[in-house]
Amino acid sequence: MQWQDKGQGFLRKNLSGESEYSSFIPSSLDTVVPVELSEETVRLLSACSRKLGELEGMLRFVPNASMYLAMYVRKEALLSAQIEGTQCTFDDILDPENVELAQRDVADVVNYIRATEYAVRRMNELPLCMRLLKEVHAELLSGTRGSEKNPGEVRSSQNWIGPAGCGLRNAAYIPPNVDDMHDALGELDKFINSDIAIDPIVKASLVHYQFETVHPFLDGNGRLGRLLITLSLMNDGALSAAIFYPSYQLKLRRREYYERLMAVRENGEYAQWVGFFCDCLLASAVDAIGSLERLVDLRTKNTNLINGGLGRSASNGRRFLELLEGNPIVDVSFVAEKLDIARTTAGNLVKDFVGLGILVQREKGKQRYRTFLYEDYLSILRQGSDPL
Repeated sequence: MQWQDKGQGFLRKNLSGESEYSSFIPSSLDTVVPVELSEETVRLLSACSRKLGELEGMLRFVPNASMYLAMYVRKEALLSAQIEGTQCTFDDILDPENVELAQRDVADVVNYIRATEYAVRRMNELPLCMRLLKEVHAELLSGTRGSEKNPGEVRSSQNWIGPAGCGLRNAAYIPPNVDDMHDALGELDKFINSDIAIDPIVKASLVHYQFETVHPFLDGNGRLGRLLITLSLMNDGALSAAIFYPSYQLKLRRREYYERLMAVRENGEYAQWVGFFCDCLLASAVDAIGSLERLVDLRTKNTNLINGGLGRSASNGRRFLELLEGNPIVDVSFVAEKLDIARTTAGNLVKDFVGLGILVQREKGKQRYRTFLYEDYLSILRQGSDPL
């Protein structure tokens, strides 16, 4: 770490002799604000605030908005996990054949979804604080890779960041030692819940940076830190729900993302980090709005097809369309169970939807154990979700 003193923190020497190493202690965020932003960043910040407001407004008038929000949570979970190397796809996390979660990567993403839903519920009972984040961390790592690394407990040993197999001596970055970590987390708690006058988006960017820099857990810091972006924006009233996927642009710009975080630690480049963060959030919000518009248009188009083409079956058809918005990969047995209709009726409904072009069979020519995709819907949500 090439550190220059710009008020961003200092290096602490630990141990001695051949075992000596230096850990970084970030400055408390209340000593950093206000951050002097460039005119370009102020413009991005304003545009980002408007787009988040636009997205909030759209969701108040969108049919089945709760289903779209659930899909957005899934997409954010996938994108955040992919930043750390997860190779599963959007279809993988929706596929009913993966219900046993045998695949490690799918389990990671499903845990992120569960952790997000848990965090949103708990924020009705607890302030956004380390107690809550430890509970969310336990949900995030339970039963997955990293489950042996004390889920829900902050670390009691030194950790570091660097290439696979590296040690303290050649680590790219060494977070605060355990004692300094506890002090930094106490200060972060106070900052998150302070009434300091700061834009919620700027605050979320600084909170995310500080959490990643303190790196308080043995595993899962990146995923929890990115979830913290959404939770911080909700905590300060910029969002009412997890309505978009901030990890989208952080994934696309992953190398710059890590470099920007490191530049704050090494050179105190807070303003540049905030500018990058605003740029990423703005692009993610614009993408989410575009996706939402396409999803609404698709629903309208297919509702018209059902009303005009299914006759007396149109009522079941509309129910089936709503089911597909939460479960875009189905088989006949699943449809029969969820709609509480006979298997023959479900089979005919699936056949009608294939005829209308709403569903496509996943493996053409297969006669048994067939699975069907709501392909147009999935194609909208898949955008940007291919593994790195």
